Order: sequence, then C-alpha cells, then structure tokens
Amino acid sequence: MRLARPSSLLWVAMAAYATAFAALSVLRHRAFETGRFDLGNMVQAVWSTAHGHPLQITNLHGAQVSRLGAHVDPILVVFAPLWWLWPHPSLLLTAQALAVALGALPVFWLAQKHTGSERAALGFSLAYLIFPATEWMTLNEFHPVALACPLLLFAIWYLDEERLLPFALFALLAALTREEVPIVIAGLGIWYAIGRRRWLVGGAIAVAGVAAAAIAIQVVIPHFHHGSESSFYGRYDAVGGSASGIVKKALTDPGRLISVAFDHRGVHYLLDLLLPIAALAFLAPLLLVALVPELALNLLSSVGAQSSIHYHYVEAEVPIVFAAAAIGAGRLGRRGPAAATVAVLAAAAGNYLLGPIPLWRFVPGGETLQAKSAQVTRHDRIAARELNLIPAGAPVSATNALGAHLSERKRIFSFPYLKAEWVVVDAQKPSLGDHNDRRGGLRRIAELRQDPRFRLASADDGVLVFRRRYIGTRWRSR
Repeated sequence: MRLARPSSLLWVAMAAYATAFAALSVLRHRAFETGRFDLGNMVQAVWSTAHGHPLQITNLHGAQVSRLGAHVDPILVVFAPLWWLWPHPSLLLTAQALAVALGALPVFWLAQKHTGSERAALGFSLAYLIFPATEWMTLNEFHPVALACPLLLFAIWYLDEERLLPFALFALLAALTREEVPIVIAGLGIWYAIGRRRWLVGGAIAVAGVAAAAIAIQVVIPHFHHGSESSFYGRYDAVGGSASGIVKKALTDPGRLISVAFDHRGVHYLLDLLLPIAALAFLAPLLLVALVPELALNLLSSVGAQSSIHYHYVEAEVPIVFAAAAIGAGRLGRRGPAAATVAVLAAAAGNYLLGPIPLWRFVPGGETLQAKSAQVTRHDRIAARELNLIPAGAPVSATNALGAHLSERKRIFSFPYLKAEWVVVDAQKPSLGDHNDRRGGLRRIAELRQDPRFRLASADDGVLVFRRRYIGTRWRSR
C-alpha cells in the first residue's frame, strides 16, 4: 500500500486544524467566552468600515473614535467586503483559524529546503500546528495581529529565497496588523544583511521597519488619539514609561529591566514558548534577533497577559521560533529529520501539558485551563434569546461578554455607561467596562434596577434587559 505524500498529508492537517479551531472559536463565542473587548471591538471596526465609516468604534467613554488611536491595524479594512457576504463575528473567527493554519505551508517549505527531507518538513509543520502557543493564539477571540504569524512566515520564506518582491508584499501586510510588527521586520533585515552579506538590501529593510514602527507609534496613534501618545505606554511605567524612557532606563539602570523581564512570570513564559519545540530555535541564533523586540515588549509589560502563551501576544514569536528551528535543522546534516521528530514530540508533550484541546481534561495530568469554554449552556441560550430583544442598530450598553454579540452597530457602549436606549447586563458575568469586577458589577446592576430612567423589559436567569423610559419623544432624565 502506497503511503500518501507528506505534502498531501500537510494539506489534510491544515484543513483539519482550520476546521477544528474555527468550530471551537465559534462555540466559545456562542458560549459567551468572548468580549466586547476585544472581539466586539474588531467586529464594530469592520462593521463600520463596511458601512462607510472606516475603522470607527465606540470607546470605553462612549465617544466615537478611530481604532487607529489605539492600534495601527488597518488590515481590518480587508474584512469589510467579506462582511457584506457574511455579516457575523464568525467570519473573523473562521478567517483567523484559516490564516493561522496556512502558516504551516512556509514552515514546510523552509524545512524541506534546509533539511532536504519532505518527512522532516511535515514534522516541523505538524509541530507548528500542535504548538501550544499557536493554538492559544488562534482561540484568543480575534485580533488582526494574529494574522502577522502566517504573514511573517511567508515573508521569511521569500526572504530566504531572496525573492524580494513577494517578501515586500507579505512584510507590508504583516506591518498592517499592528504598530510594533515592523520592528520584527527590521530584525529580519538584520538577519538577511549579516547572514547573506546583503548589507544594502538588509539595511534598507531594517531602516524601513524601524521607520514604519516609529511613524505608527509617534505619528499615527497620536493623530487619532487627540494628540496624545498611546495609552499603552502605561504598561511600562516600571521601566521608563515610553520608548525613550525604556532606552534611558537600559542605559542608567539595566538591572531594573533584567529584574522585571526575568521574574518568575517571565521565566515561565520563556520556558512555555521554547520548550515545546525543544529549544531548536537556537540552531539559527542570528534569526532570533527578530525575536528580541517582541520579547522585550512582552517581558517588560506590567500586564500579565503579555507574558503568557494563552493570548495573542505570541503572534510574532511563533513564526520566528519555527522559522529558526526549520532553518537551523539543516545545519544538523543527516540528523535534521531526527530534529523534526524531536520537534513533533516536544510540541505534542507541550500540548498535553499546556494546550487548549478540551479533551485533555479527561487525561490525567492534561491541561484543564478553559477546558469547558466551548460548552454552550442553558444560561448561554437564554442570553442569546434575550439579546434578540435589542433592535438591530439601536444604541445599547452591555456588560463585556454580552457586548461581543451586539457590536454590529454604530454605537455600542460598555456598562456602566448608560447613555443608551437599551441596557443589557448579565448578573452571572458582571463586568465594569473591560474589567471583570463581580462585586462592582453587581453593585452597579442593583443601582440600575432602581434607576427611574429605565424600565426592566425582560429578565431571565440573571440576564436583564432594560429600556430607557420616554416622555413623548425625549428620554426622561433625573
């Protein structure tokens, strides 16, 4: 019996991954495990673009603003025409799963080129698909920056092939997924300049990457953020609070940066990222130059999610790690295929201990984090029914989990912001703005029930739908 070619098995694996993780993502959404921040934020930006208001969203303070004032990810506009065909959040979740799955292709090509073995190439591609960080990134709602993962892999492949035009195309697309990604591309330019002795081209790529990131961070975001710098700088107050502040801190107090970056959380993050591929990325150490900027951003941040593989912040680390492993395996000569086997085994073990596969909770020692997040409960079905009471397009304020299902409209506010015609809250999943705050959320819901400006239109299993009272054609105020 003739065995299927590795390239054919790769397509089967990618199709299986895209199908399974699209289904899991959609089920998690139906189970109200997504939020107004962040999935609803992206949905509203795409909806607004499709309706003639490019990237417009409602911020936490109830103002209509451009998303570019928070993150420079204009690649979202690509989804507007698709929204006309499939106007539902499932579009974004499915597209993300498909895009991440396609990242296995350039991994396969890189490994085949450098090891000379299709079987080794298949091994690295399978390792990419079962890598814990890859799968968590796919399931972490929808973020345009997750698209940087496959786009960077394609860019690395074409740069490795010295096909500069397709490299430039994929690098440009990757740069449109978020403002810091061009710095990763700059790192690829350094790798190319030193590794290939192509100093002029590599230097131009590096300069272009740094310039694009600087323009996005220092010009675009302040322009759309009412002249002020990015609000995300607050995450780095402990190490300088800004790009220049971090550089100054590195020169005057480098020990502070080291202690922040390599604390208990940071070390675990690095181990979770590197051990599930058996640290094979170190076989191509020069390429890891491109890994440094994203690692620094994540390790120095005060936000715990950034130094965790369970979120989208690994979008640039995963492609660099796998490209380095696939390229570096070629340096092992005949042992290259063996390295691919090690990669698959390490990724499988990592998935068992750290991955998001729901079935692991039935296996002793398997990861149980969010294992039931794709289960749609009776409460979820009640919530979906109650949300149908909200007229399409009506201004509405909602708690975070409910807001992800109501963002296809011009104005969607975050509870407890109440300047809306409708207010819908979930007492079982109370939140204030984008923060889970059970005590504070329940307190504000109790106040809402006593608010004479609103009447309770429906209530079931803790899901409360309020409508603003009217006097004639005007809202009643206190």
